[in-house]
Amino acid sequence: QVHLVESGGGLVQAGGSLSVSCAASGRTFSNYAMGWFRQAPGKEREFVAAISYTGGTTTYADSVKGRFTISRDNAKNTMYLQMHNLRPEAAAVYYCAQQGTVWGPLRTLARRESYPYWGQGTQVTVSS
Repeated sequence: QVHLVESGGGLVQAGGSLSVSCAASGRTFSNYAMGWFRQAPGKEREFVAAISYTGGTTTYADSVKGRFTISRDNAKNTMYLQMHNLRPEAAAVYYCAQQGTVWGPLRTLARRESYPYWGQGTQVTVSS
C-alpha cells in the first residue's frame, strides 16, 4: 500500500522561503516519478512541479519556474520542494503525488491523471 506523507509546510512572509518534503513508502520509490500539486480554497488542484523516477528530469509550472526547485533522494525515499521568493498567491495546500506506472514516460510528468497516489497535504500560508 502506497503511503505518502508531506511535512514542512507553515507560515512565511511574502518574499521568504520554505521547504516541504514528502516521505514515501509501500513501493520501490526509485521506480516512480513524483510530483507536487497545490490547491487553494475555491480553486482546482494544479500542477506545481514533477521529477522523473531517476531524478534526471524535472518540470515546473510557469508560475513557479526559477523560484521553486524539486528534488528527490531515492536512498531516503523522499522528495523535496524548495520554494523561494514566495508570493501570496502561492498559499495553498501542497500535495505530493506518485505516478502509478513504473518508469513513467517524461511526457506524463505534468499530467494530474498520471498520479493515482496522493498524500494528505501540507498547508503553506504566505503573508503579504
